[in-house]
Parts: sequence; structure tokens; C-alpha cells
Amino acid sequence: MDCHLLSPSRLRMRGAVLVAIAAAIGNLLQGWDNATIAGAVMYIKKEFKLEGDPTTEGLIVAMSLIGATVITTFSGPLSDSVGRRPLMIASSILYFTSGLVMLWAPDVHVLLLARLLDGFGVGLAVTLVPVYISETAPAEIRGLLNTLPQFTGSIGMFLSYCMVFGMSLTKSPSWRTMLGLLFMPSLIYLVLTVMFLPESPRWLVSKGRMNEAKKVLQRLRGREDVAGELALLVEGLGSSEDTSVQEYIIGPATGESSTEKGQIRLYGTEGGQSYIAKPVAGQSSIGIASRHGSIFNQSMPLIDPVVTLFGSVHEKVPGEVGSLRSMLLPNFGSMFNNMTSDQQGKEDHWDMESQKDGDGYASDPEAESEDNLKSPLLSRQTSAAMDKDIVSRRGSSIMMRTNAAGEAVSATGIGGGWQLMWKKTERVDGTGKKEEGYQRIYLHQDGADGHQHGSALSVPGAEMQGEGDCIQAAGLVSQSALRIGSHPIGPEIMRPTDKATKRSSWKEILEPGVKRALFVGIGIQILQQFSGINGVLYYTPQILEQAGVAVLLSNLGLGSTSASLLISALTTLLMLPSIGIAMRLMDVAGRRSLLLSTIPVLIISLIVLVIGSMVDMGSVANATISTISVIAYFCCFVMGFGPVPNILCSEIFPTRVRGLCIAMCALTFWTGDIIVTYSLPVMLNSIGLGGVFGAYAIICIISWIFVFLKVPETKGMPLEVISDFFAVGAKQAD
Repeated sequence: MDCHLLSPSRLRMRGAVLVAIAAAIGNLLQGWDNATIAGAVMYIKKEFKLEGDPTTEGLIVAMSLIGATVITTFSGPLSDSVGRRPLMIASSILYFTSGLVMLWAPDVHVLLLARLLDGFGVGLAVTLVPVYISETAPAEIRGLLNTLPQFTGSIGMFLSYCMVFGMSLTKSPSWRTMLGLLFMPSLIYLVLTVMFLPESPRWLVSKGRMNEAKKVLQRLRGREDVAGELALLVEGLGSSEDTSVQEYIIGPATGESSTEKGQIRLYGTEGGQSYIAKPVAGQSSIGIASRHGSIFNQSMPLIDPVVTLFGSVHEKVPGEVGSLRSMLLPNFGSMFNNMTSDQQGKEDHWDMESQKDGDGYASDPEAESEDNLKSPLLSRQTSAAMDKDIVSRRGSSIMMRTNAAGEAVSATGIGGGWQLMWKKTERVDGTGKKEEGYQRIYLHQDGADGHQHGSALSVPGAEMQGEGDCIQAAGLVSQSALRIGSHPIGPEIMRPTDKATKRSSWKEILEPGVKRALFVGIGIQILQQFSGINGVLYYTPQILEQAGVAVLLSNLGLGSTSASLLISALTTLLMLPSIGIAMRLMDVAGRRSLLLSTIPVLIISLIVLVIGSMVDMGSVANATISTISVIAYFCCFVMGFGPVPNILCSEIFPTRVRGLCIAMCALTFWTGDIIVTYSLPVMLNSIGLGGVFGAYAIICIISWIFVFLKVPETKGMPLEVISDFFAVGAKQAD
């Protein structure tokens, strides 16, 4: 057997991948429905004599969009209240019910009711699936997994078009069968949501259900040790409003002795980890960008500071970001070799995943409540309890810890080259009494040379004595959301503070960082819809029929309706390799780069369609140009503008208001979808095919400008870090 197939990295990602695939079936049903109604509406018009009634025709198509819009209004807050999984189960039930009703529908009114129920299911799936995948996927492959809904949606469209095409060849095609068969894949989705999908670990943490969150993370990550990620999820509940960027020179700790003047002690997620840091300023790319922007930003003042701040990370991020290994940063390493002898000699081993009798904890699961879940955070752990693997990379040695599966992992890494640490703080309360607390720090090493040898660094004012290497890093610093005791050594109760778990409110979306993210999310959703994709998809057969596509297939003996359906099926089939390319590039090139590179192709395709509709080049030439341009438009759309808006919206909002903000973005999505879909028949009758595509081309030009100026790159970054970046960038903009 090939051992590579059973490598720890592959085993670790398997849980998250399988869960993402199962969740994305909800989008397969949406794609199935979109394509089915596009073909079935031709036969519905004939049965109910709607050829002269475009309003009723548009309403039959748009009714599912109306249902999606209505349910989306409540889905965000409701998912924050009852969880992501219950609403995904409800979505599958609605899909199943609507399919049965459409299979029976005796008249237009019952059909409209069934389409409304179908819209409820679509709205829940489209809103929650990207959020669910983002909250369960590792940061390094989050973009890839969140492109799965686009992929499964296109598969659903292809299968549906094939079904409708096959039925169109019969003597009496039944639109009821076309629409009603939705109940069959819906039943599969229902079984998977009930039997296989776990609840989102981030939602569980937000409700203080730490034991359940731990078990879900262990299943998703394929390992027992998930304490560091649990800590990250808890920290994500805190407010980003007071986040600041601080820069440090970091070196190895020299025992538990007090730090020198001007130095602070940082604590890692594993016991026995502590480092000495000296604050500096003006050196890291993140720090410079947070204060002054960049030269490019100054020459282009319209570029959002948030874009510049995110760019300062991705220009420097190591090449291993796309890897599934959450390693320590290059050069974050040999200083760890100087762990003090007192740490190496300790025999205590606090381990949240394997607490046993004799450690001072009850081993009975019934005796362990969620309020006393023990954590290795800021607690003791010996070097004897850790398998060490010294890895040589770029001239530096990195101290790694080996997990139970034999895989080298970072003790402090949280994905994308970021590290989670804490520092102790003091404050004076109203009575003048000093209170101790902790601030959490998301650290990222600057991408400059960084591998400095010797006892001091050549940074002005940053001399720090000690053996081994020191590195320079920028950190996002904010108040910790963890309940941490008065001392970082010893077992601690891992749970969020009461403030962190309070119910989210609409007031919180007025925070500068959240407002900035909402502007990006709502803006990109509006532009995506008014680029016309859903309207084109719903009416692709009719558009291609007007373009004379039947001429291309007349020799096969196909009628115009069957020919246009066949072309639609082939078009969606060609989308699949395009989406496969997007899945490969989403975490490599990034979301922003894919948008900036694919939108120009959309513009060119639409302009060619306009020219082809205005210039008579013969029926065959016009049909060929129209078909090629539509295919090019679809293929490039599904590589960028199709999946990226939903991916971005599922990433950029803080955990505490993610449901509310996603609901607002989804409401924008469906409102735009209704307007485009309902208005397209009218536009085709009034300004023709060329006018429609010309309007879409103008929107795409505006979209490219918006992305260039306002949309940041979020690839490979933990969700919690992304929301902090928006908060810092919003402060700079103000």
C-alpha cells in the first residue's frame, strides 16, 4: 500500500473535506433547480398559455427567489440562535417537500406555492453552506473547500439540463416530472445533514459548549490535540474594536525570572512555552502599512487602507501557506532550542485531550461539565512529554512537536503563518486596585531577512541579550476573550468570558471594522448580481435560441428547444474544469487575484456578444460567436465572480455578528437576483439581446474598479485574524 495515501496530512484534512462535500450538496440542489426551471418554463408557458404574459412567466421563475429573500431575512439571526446544522436540515426538508408538490401541481397557483417552498430551501442553503464550510475548514484550504458549492452547483445544473434535454426528445415532455424529480437528491441531502454533518465548532464555542466543540474539531482535524484551535475560536468571540498593531523583537525565554526593563514575556498555547519580547516600531511591513500605508497606496489614494494592510501580509507570507502543515514560521525556530532546564525537568503534563486519574481530574465523562473543561493553555508541559523534531529550513532549525499520529505540528500556529500568544497586563479599577489580565496576540513574522544570528539584532533600540536567534514579528493585540487565571502556569478553565458569549446585537455592526467589511460584502454581492449571471442562466435556452443556435445543430434533426437545451448542458459541463482550476488557485493566487484576472474576460465576452447581435455576419457566424462568447463568459464567471463573493462574505465578519452580517449580504444577493431575473424578459423585449449584454458589460467594468480599490486578499488567514485586520484598517482610514 502506498504510504503516501495514508500520510498524516491527508488523514488530517479528510474530515473537513468530507463534511464540506456533504454540505455542498445543498448547492447542487440549487443548481439543479435553476437549470430545471430554465428548461421547464418553456413547457409551462405552453400549457398555461403564457406566451403573451411575461409577468406571470417571470413570477414563476422569480417565486423561488422571493422565498429565498424572505427566509434570508431571518436566517442569519436564527442560525446564531439555534445553530447552522438545524437550518441546513430544514433546508433539505423544504427541498424535498417542494419537489413533491411540484410533481403534483395541478395549476399555476399550486406551482407558485411549490416554488416558494423551494425558494425557502434555496435561501437557507446558499446563505449557510459557505458560512458552515468557512467555520469548519482549515485556513490553508478554506478557499478550495468553499469553492465546492460552485462546483456542485454546476454539477446539478449539468445533470438537470441533461434530464430536461432527454425529456424534450419525447412526444409529450412533462414539466411536472422535470421539476418534481428534485425530491430524489433532496432525500440524499436530508440523510446527510441528519446523520453525518456536525454542528459548526465556532457556533458551539460561542454558546460555551466546549466539550462538543472539542469533539467536532478532533473529528474535522483528525487529531486529538486541538487545544490551540479551541483557544483561537474563543478569542474570536472578543471585540476587535480595540485591536492595535504592535511590533516585537522576540527571543527565547531564560526561565521564570523577571524580564528586564522594556521587555515583556509572551506565553504560548502549550505549557512551558514562554518567550521574551521587546517592543519596537517602524520595522515590519504590517506595522508600516498600519501606520502609513504603502508607497503604492499613497500614489493611489482611492485604494482602501484595508487592501494595503492585507497586502502587506501576502507579499511576505512564506510559500508554505498553501500547505496543510501548520508550521512555525521560518526562523521562528532555533530560539526554541533554549528552553530552560527547569522547564525540561518538570514531570507534570496537563493535556486536555487525555486527562486521566492521577492528574487531579475526574475521568468520568459524566462528572466533567462544560464549565470545567481543562485546557493546556498557559499551563505546564514538559519537554519529556513532547516528541521533538528539529527541521532544517533555509538555514534555521525549527523546533516542532510530534502529535499522536506522528506528524510534526506547530505548538502555537493557527494557520497561514500566524501564531497565537498572550501577554500579561495590569489595569486599575475604579477603587484604585490593580487587576491582572491577559491580552491575546496574533503574531506574524515579517518577511524580510529575519534570520538574525548572534546575541543582538541590528535594529535601533532593539538590542536584546540572550543566546540563540531572535526574530522580528508584528502582532494584532487585543483583550483576551478567555477566562484565564491569575498566573499562566497551571491548569486553567478554558471558557469564554460572559461578555464574549453575550447575544449579538445590531449595535455591534456599527463598529468601524464591521461596517468596512459590510461595505465590501454588500458591494461585491450587488455587482455580482447585476453582472447578470443568474438572469443569463435562467434564460440561457431562450437567449441561445434568439441567437440562432439551432442552426448549428439542424443537421442532427433537433428542434430549436432541444438544441438550446443541449448547448446549455454542454456549457455547464465546460464550467466544471474551470471551477477545478479555481479550486486549485483559490488558496494560491487568492480571491482578489482571481477576480482581477477573470472580470476582464467577462467584459470582452459581453462586448463581443453586443457586436455579434448588432452586426449581421450570417446566421451560422452569429450563432457561433454567440455560443463561444456565452461559454467564455460562464467559464470565467465560475472561476472568479461566481464563488468569490460568497467566500469573502463568509470570511470577513467577526464570529459574534457573522449571522447578522451574512443575512444582510444574502438579502442583497437575493434582492438583486429578483430584479435581474424579473426584468430580463422585459429587457429582452425592449432593448434586445445586445442592449442587455451591453448593460452587463458596464457593470463588469465598475466591478473590476471596485475590486481593485476595495476588496482585500484573505487567502490562508484565520477568520479571527481577518476581522482584526478590518478593524485596524478602518481605524487607519478614519
